[in-house]
Amino acid sequence: MWTIFQFPLCPFSRKVRLLMGEKGIGYSLERESPWERRDEFLDINPAGATPVIVEQETRATLIDSRAICEYFEETVESARMITGNAAARAEIRRLVAWFDENFYREVTYPLMHERMFKRLVHRAAPDGSALRESMKAADNHLDYIDYLLDHRRWLGGSTLSLADLAAAAQISVADYLGGFNWSSHKQARDWYAGLKSRPSFRPLLSERMEVISPPAHYDKVDF
Repeated sequence: MWTIFQFPLCPFSRKVRLLMGEKGIGYSLERESPWERRDEFLDINPAGATPVIVEQETRATLIDSRAICEYFEETVESARMITGNAAARAEIRRLVAWFDENFYREVTYPLMHERMFKRLVHRAAPDGSALRESMKAADNHLDYIDYLLDHRRWLGGSTLSLADLAAAAQISVADYLGGFNWSSHKQARDWYAGLKSRPSFRPLLSERMEVISPPAHYDKVDF
């Protein structure tokens, strides 16, 4: 079995957990707060970032969420998440990068910084203007998801893919931190509700970050 070093609101750990859940790969969780810069964790991953996963028997260690996901795609046949011809696979990878990089930079990280890091680490109040900017960016990203779903059943094409898992992982953290107004995004909301109802997703929705409570709708499939 694998052990995942992570903290409850790490979007990249959530992406890995969703993939492993879909593939039926067992794992246990080990709490790691990367901002603490523990020497023991830095010895495993000098970058100091989560997730890191370690196989308990062999001590094989995998670092970086994209590398981890690609590893399981190559080694576990069930529930393939990067499928289709070369162009289709490239599109899935493009969208994974979009949500891992653009969405994280514009939405998830600013919300985490203002509503989590400032409270837990700096004991400071959030910046209202920064929150407004991140929520405006969140609305723009939901517009893009609506656009994709106008043309496809799932974000990356006709089937559930790693693009959906990467997007849902980021969205789940931003939603926990109150970053969305879902009222004008029915397609995105319905897509996300479908993902929230999957068995792989339910463990994520039950977790809580200390001293930070999510909105009432956070763990509800119908919201």
